Amino acid sequence: MSKSRGLPVILFAVVLLLAGCSGSAPTDISTAEPTPTATETTTAANGTVEVHYINVGQSVSTLVVGPTGETMLIDTGHFTDDGEYVLQYLQQHDIDRIDHLVVSHNDADHIGGNAAVIEYYETEANGIGAIYDPGIAASTKTYESYLDAVEEHGVTLYETREGDSIQFEGVDTQVLGPPEPYLDNDGRNENSIVLKLTHGETSFLLTGDAEDDQEAYLVEKYGAQLQATVLKAGHHGSSSSTSGELLEAAQPKAIVISSAYDSQYGHPTDEVLQRLHDRSIPAYWTATNGNIVLVSDGAGVSVRTQQAAPTAPLAIRDGKPVEPGTSGSVVERVRIGASSVATQTATVATDGGTTGTADSLQIATVNADAEGDDRENLNDEYVVFENTGAEPLDLSGWTVADDAGKTYTFSEGYTLGAGEAVTLHTGSGTNSDTDLYWGSGSPVWNNGGDTVTVRNSDGVVVRQETYE
Repeated sequence: MSKSRGLPVILFAVVLLLAGCSGSAPTDISTAEPTPTATETTTAANGTVEVHYINVGQSVSTLVVGPTGETMLIDTGHFTDDGEYVLQYLQQHDIDRIDHLVVSHNDADHIGGNAAVIEYYETEANGIGAIYDPGIAASTKTYESYLDAVEEHGVTLYETREGDSIQFEGVDTQVLGPPEPYLDNDGRNENSIVLKLTHGETSFLLTGDAEDDQEAYLVEKYGAQLQATVLKAGHHGSSSSTSGELLEAAQPKAIVISSAYDSQYGHPTDEVLQRLHDRSIPAYWTATNGNIVLVSDGAGVSVRTQQAAPTAPLAIRDGKPVEPGTSGSVVERVRIGASSVATQTATVATDGGTTGTADSLQIATVNADAEGDDRENLNDEYVVFENTGAEPLDLSGWTVADDAGKTYTFSEGYTLGAGEAVTLHTGSGTNSDTDLYWGSGSPVWNNGGDTVTVRNSDGVVVRQETYE
């Protein structure tokens, strides 16, 4: 809930005037006392939390479902589709109420479905509990339609700033931005609502379209408190966001990027992908993975996507595009941490693209401890796979992952011959039939123990072995 800011109705009347809106101010704009800023406490992990990154093209929309079924929707997609993809997804998942609608900022590619979502849930479903908005206007018809819908249906609207509280049962929800006063001459991107959602030992950091100034502010003020299991890339993967400093502070185990496959802005940019590559952080991209669902049980996170795709940052463009609105269930691709979430596992499975059977793939050797300094001898860290079957095995699109979620994807057309072996080296080199190279800039396999997980192109686990 919002801090008490004084005369909130007058404030929003001014906002409406600045936006050139014809409607009057919303009739129910509430205020409340602030709660303390972020701390390092964690919540008890009861049940599971789902974080759905909906594939909405060059836009973003994130659905969070808490342990008790409480819901939070963060942004609603691009104005060009008027919330169509978001509403379709919510209806397919039987979401009959939005308890919290969070507006990261009022750009049209983030509030495109606000009016439609409000209209649908207030007239055909079970309503919207409250809306949280950073309070900076936009001079667009999309923004005007959003405020008109708020007024028409009398939805509670909170101006939300750093230190405010959103009560979300079973999820510690911290509002880390925007600060007061606003940054960067009240620029909308640099004053995004920033959320850190914590469930047990897992957490999710969502920074909206925060860029250089707001990221620098977050790092300076919160430092290690920004640490998160998963970070959503800022501003769709723009080079002005997801800085090296933020990555060092947050230390994410995975990154989610929401942008179009053929983004006119080049999102995600090569600069951001290089930063992720340099830190060996796997990247999941809605453009090639489709809808991405992360399920936390408080101990670890199950990463589930519609389509298997490369997650090595410099290889993500090699994946095939998934059009927004494409239907289809998600399949677990990897687990981050000690998640006990049920997985789709097959110790003996036949992949539709193979000639042999998947159970013929064996993990023959794991050499985690390279000779000398691991970081200086990456290609002496390797895993050897062997095809023990009598037929060649097509490994196109298969993945190899460690327990932290770092993932390698076999290239299209790669086949391991009957009775043959291939060595997957951690470092860089020229691929051949017998030697493949991950391309990682740092070690992957922990010397003290790790888990090697192999999934076929459908995302089903076909081999999983733990070493100590």
